[in-house]
Amino acid sequence: MSIIKELEKEVEQKISKAGYKAEKFTFVPSSRPDLGDYQINDAMSLAKKYEENPRSIAEKIVKELEKDTHLTNINIAGPGFINITLSDDFLISSMNKILEDINNNIDHVSPKKIMMDYGGANIAKTLHVGHLRSANIGEAVKRLARLLGHEVISDVHFGDIGRQSGMVISELKEKYPHLPYFDPTYNGNYEEIDFDITPEELGEIYPASSIKAKENEAKMEEVVEITKELEEGNKAYVALWNKIKEVSIKDISAVYKRLNTEFDLLEGESDCYPYIKETMDKIEASGLLEESEGAKIIDVKKETDDSPMPPLVVIKSNGGTLYATRDLATIHSRMKRFDPNEIWYFADNRQALYFEQVFRTSHLTKLIKEDTHLEFCGFGTMTDSSGRPFKTRDGGVMNLKDLIESIKEETLKRINIDMVEETKREETAEMIAISALKYADFLPFRTKDYVFDPVKFTDLEGKTGPYLLYSTVRMKSLIEKVEKEGIKEVSFHKLKGTNDRLLALTILKMPMVLKKSLEVKSLNEIAEYLYKLTSIYNSFYAENKVLTEEDESLKSTWTALTKLTFNINSLLLKTLGIKVPEKM
Repeated sequence: MSIIKELEKEVEQKISKAGYKAEKFTFVPSSRPDLGDYQINDAMSLAKKYEENPRSIAEKIVKELEKDTHLTNINIAGPGFINITLSDDFLISSMNKILEDINNNIDHVSPKKIMMDYGGANIAKTLHVGHLRSANIGEAVKRLARLLGHEVISDVHFGDIGRQSGMVISELKEKYPHLPYFDPTYNGNYEEIDFDITPEELGEIYPASSIKAKENEAKMEEVVEITKELEEGNKAYVALWNKIKEVSIKDISAVYKRLNTEFDLLEGESDCYPYIKETMDKIEASGLLEESEGAKIIDVKKETDDSPMPPLVVIKSNGGTLYATRDLATIHSRMKRFDPNEIWYFADNRQALYFEQVFRTSHLTKLIKEDTHLEFCGFGTMTDSSGRPFKTRDGGVMNLKDLIESIKEETLKRINIDMVEETKREETAEMIAISALKYADFLPFRTKDYVFDPVKFTDLEGKTGPYLLYSTVRMKSLIEKVEKEGIKEVSFHKLKGTNDRLLALTILKMPMVLKKSLEVKSLNEIAEYLYKLTSIYNSFYAENKVLTEEDESLKSTWTALTKLTFNINSLLLKTLGIKVPEKM
């Protein structure tokens, strides 16, 4: 339990001693810092509950609060708003406890087992900017959930089956007709066929095949037939597709690694195939499956719906499976193998209706337990300065490798060549580039679209990832300089200036920020908090000469304050999936 949560419990007991029971009591950060650090607004709600004057209730509560040595400057404003200020002794003691163990500034949750589905890359296709937010947001929420105490199992859930597989194989058949995969008389081992394909070639094959299939009906018919045969287990096609998957997954994983994104499971849609029959048996047994124009559907409408809710198509009219069939089988598979309490899906906002249909079907057909929670976490689009989806100069969808490289080029211009060794400049530029991409991604609330400006977000000044990295590196440098003087142990002794106190108060707000971020599955609160904390520290740093301070107790306090701010920045940047370079 965090220090501020413990203090809230103390105050709640004081309110109880005054004769009142406050429901779900929490401090409210003061909107008037001149009156106090926090407000207690419960007298308003208690007045209704106990049918008393709120001012009278506030006065009784204040009498009890005045006995608490952790609080000072307790006053009542308006009809019953109680303002409290945390004493310097309490702040100093709190900072030392957090410096000793960062967990003293974290409110851990009652642990649940949570499966997270994010990434969603398609096999044989190049990762593009549309995949960025899923990777960034999903990875950071996973790290945050683990930090607060949940058990999390993450799955990339590759799109590894469906129309794109037929298109790629069809194009390879046209390009390399001599390959044994396309020889119906071949009786050898498909696994031993000497055939290599590069990620770059794969990146060209799918778009080429897609254009041909749209323009040529015969080509599309071949694609459909190949896709069907692959799903039915054609050995030649399965062996070829497995080779393609291996190359593609290795390439995609390398890009995810650059984004500091990693998964516990590298499974795809096809991994649910062994579970489709028993999934369909369970759905059939529910008695909810209906036939409509040859297809099988489930009506998921509710009387409370105030917008259209179409039925979910589970099986196509030709008997084939769809995304929905495979998503339902994947849910059944996850329940059977992992039995999670919750499953969270991170995908584009435009998929909200589809996931609602799948979730309702899962509940109605009892594919999940009654208390299993399924949640869709939609996100907005990254756009260019004109508000259109981020594209290349020729109008195509920009792939992630090219985007990262373009940002890296921009950051290389800003690296201090006197500070960073030549052999480490590429690595450092990469870290800064990823910080720029990620931090820009986290600043808006998850569901909002946002404009990405490469020049703006790589700036060392302003609300950017590089600004946070530069400031954090500078904090570390100051700590190392103090340690070189032989001072290894530092602690808080006294608070001198406004920024000393403001930093301490801001540090105590971290648990609330983390809790709220996890509740809404968005990182904007953490992104804003990091900027605020860092900006306050930089103001403190500008007005205090830490290294030359002659008052040893003050020098120790200021160094401790630097160390604690550095520790928090490092922890939260790591939670966001952002690495901090040694120098920049």
